[in-house]
Amino acid sequence: MLVSLATDRARVADLDAEILVLERSLSALRSQRARVQERLEAYKYPVLTLPNEIIAEIFTHYWTPIHPLFPRFTGLYSPTLLTQICHKWRGIALETPRLWRAISLPDANIPLEKQSGLTDAWLSRSRGCPISLQFDPALVEGELGTEIPTAIVPYRARLEQLVINRASLPQLRTFDGPMPILRHLELLLYDLNLLATKISFCEAPLLRTVLLNADAVQNTIMPWAQLTSLALHGLFPRECAPILQQTSNLVHCELALVEDLRDEDIPDVTLLTLESLTLTHIVEDHSVTGYLQTLTVPVLHSLRVPESFLGPNSIDTLKSFVSKSGCNLQELCITGTSSGFDSPYHAAFPSMKVSFADYAMSSAQWLMSKFRRRR
Repeated sequence: MLVSLATDRARVADLDAEILVLERSLSALRSQRARVQERLEAYKYPVLTLPNEIIAEIFTHYWTPIHPLFPRFTGLYSPTLLTQICHKWRGIALETPRLWRAISLPDANIPLEKQSGLTDAWLSRSRGCPISLQFDPALVEGELGTEIPTAIVPYRARLEQLVINRASLPQLRTFDGPMPILRHLELLLYDLNLLATKISFCEAPLLRTVLLNADAVQNTIMPWAQLTSLALHGLFPRECAPILQQTSNLVHCELALVEDLRDEDIPDVTLLTLESLTLTHIVEDHSVTGYLQTLTVPVLHSLRVPESFLGPNSIDTLKSFVSKSGCNLQELCITGTSSGFDSPYHAAFPSMKVSFADYAMSSAQWLMSKFRRRR
């Protein structure tokens, strides 16, 4: 027994010695770890050392490539994404008004009952910036009501670009009123009965670019004389004439026409400042022959027209049009044909840049054409 106790005492002494060695090693490791951690904590990632103003500018450039397209509350190009990275970036994003100067409503990913409040919060962050708004209630099922448009009313004076698609009468009425900096307007209304009182956009002194479909034309009053760019969608040629007669400052015009089966004369129109004209049709196999001849455009330099619009003697039609207008036409695009470089158009118009497209723009393509990018 005494021998056994002596052995255990010796073993305890050996273990204590080993523990002391390990504790010293552990202490050394802890010291090394503390020094490494200190270096890590002292290091600042370059992006976090930037002044808030530079970060805000980077945020703006992140978003700018899609402007003036319209972000939603959620999604890859929504500025709300920048608020979800870290506390610092959230604060910077919320305090950068340019990030919140455009919005598309409604957002199908957000409950409708929340969108009115979110709209107010979003637009309030834009502070004094001009606002671009796209409103398309048909993107969600059911009746949206007037909650979202009502939330927009306090910011109406800062609307610079406004796109309304398939809105109901109460929703449209909320946009009726002064819009002192509105420059670009798109109204595409469907199944809207003729209103007893038309909605006026005449209190928009800076309005220059307008896109309207037939229902929008019937239900609105526009300051035609101040417009420089106009697109009309789904109108008969005879309906375009009285409008164009009022557009004394028009520079760019695009018309998507409907074939008129009535045998009615189309009034002549002279557009003294028109530089570019695009014609197309709503139904591909419909033609609107004779319409081009009703136009006199002395400074026109760019024309895009379906070959079917020109009739059987297309080259003679074009020569007559150019001669009557006295214009120096520089660019001519004939659509609905697959003609190549050996086309008679090149021989007939050697001084022009002549091109061809084997299709005329469809209704959807027309809406996404270069007209929108002019804003």
